[in-house]
Amino acid sequence: MAARPSKAPVVEAGTVGGLGKGTDRAGRDDVEGVIVAHHGVAVVVRLADGGQQRVRVRRGSRHVVGDRARLSESGLTSLPAQGVLRRRDTRGRVRAVASNLDALGIVLAPLPDSPPGLLDRAVVAARSAEVEPFVVVNKSDLAGARDLFERVCDLLEPAARVFLVSADAGQGLDALRVYFARRGRGVFVGTSGVGKSSLLNALCPDVDLAVGEINASSGLGRHVTSTATLHALASGGELIDTPGFRDFGPVEVSARELSGHFPGFEAALTQRCRFRDCLHRSEPDCAVRRAVAQGRIAPQRHAAYLDLLSELEESERAERGY
Repeated sequence: MAARPSKAPVVEAGTVGGLGKGTDRAGRDDVEGVIVAHHGVAVVVRLADGGQQRVRVRRGSRHVVGDRARLSESGLTSLPAQGVLRRRDTRGRVRAVASNLDALGIVLAPLPDSPPGLLDRAVVAARSAEVEPFVVVNKSDLAGARDLFERVCDLLEPAARVFLVSADAGQGLDALRVYFARRGRGVFVGTSGVGKSSLLNALCPDVDLAVGEINASSGLGRHVTSTATLHALASGGELIDTPGFRDFGPVEVSARELSGHFPGFEAALTQRCRFRDCLHRSEPDCAVRRAVAQGRIAPQRHAAYLDLLSELEESERAERGY
């Protein structure tokens, strides 16, 4: 692996020099690279020659891990990106989490339990960003892991891959390695404590990320990762590690677009509803409601969709100011 980001040389964003293995590039052609770490007031850029450059940026800058970026004497510029994963911060502002993604892995575990609807929200967020979702059920050695794995398989397959693994025991990781080698760049999301950092340590042993404990009284994980970092896997592909969060919602899909991304509605939506703008709530001759009545979609899945639909509608009303 390349040198750890914390050891990269530091350069001010507006005075770029010493680019690439200590060579003074000030005054020469611009250079491009990939942002591989974000430390709040500084980012680390991996250059084409394998060197790394640490660049100071304003706190709250829009640079994110995974961005292709250009370094010049005038500063750091992130280039147009695709496959951008976004979420709302605690103040309701939409923030990018990672960019140029090929896949999004939703990590679940028997303990701690993930918030209701997190899986649906993450799948919708991935699909709306044109990123392939997959699920990792970690801690396969714990009671309830097999049941959780089978429930997720029933819900998502064949629309998304589901892996049953144990990061601590090393079980099931070879299939994940093959997946990343084929797909490219991925990111793990999920509740703190489900084992995202443990998974990255197992897939990329040189990283050595800190692993948190589960709070015995709350059953929740402790946030350990405080910065986002990108790591190359020896078997191929890349993985971005991000800070954990306990809630996650799609921000790039409208209420009217939701059904096209919601997991479990794929087969029903091959049939047409009477109305082109059908929300599948109470409209007559609705393909989704018909599938529910026929037992092809579980009532609980329809109810979960309606909950997320109402949430998106409320957000849209708030953004319009009423």
